[in-house]
Amino acid sequence: MYFAMNRFRVAVGQEGAFEAVWKGRDSGLAEMPGFIDFHLLRGESVPEEGYTPFISKSTWESKDAFLTWTKSENFRAAHRNAGDNRAMYLGPPKFEGYTVVEGA
Repeated sequence: MYFAMNRFRVAVGQEGAFEAVWKGRDSGLAEMPGFIDFHLLRGESVPEEGYTPFISKSTWESKDAFLTWTKSENFRAAHRNAGDNRAMYLGPPKFEGYTVVEGA
């Protein structure tokens, strides 16, 4: 199993708009072979630093299944307008990928 995560620092006050973008997009993830699930996670705001942390987390049967998604038309369509929302973020998202070592 493979977990693909992007960490976002969303400007305080932009949380609702950020969530609306994610809720309103058609990612096509469910159509991809090897896709298991997706979650958008919201952390506690850090007002003194001006952001609220978010993580987008998708679970895949394998790293290869995830990489296939990143090369797909569904991926390009899901990310087509990402640049339009840069004002919501404090810097670019940070990608992290993990494979399962042990699990129940």
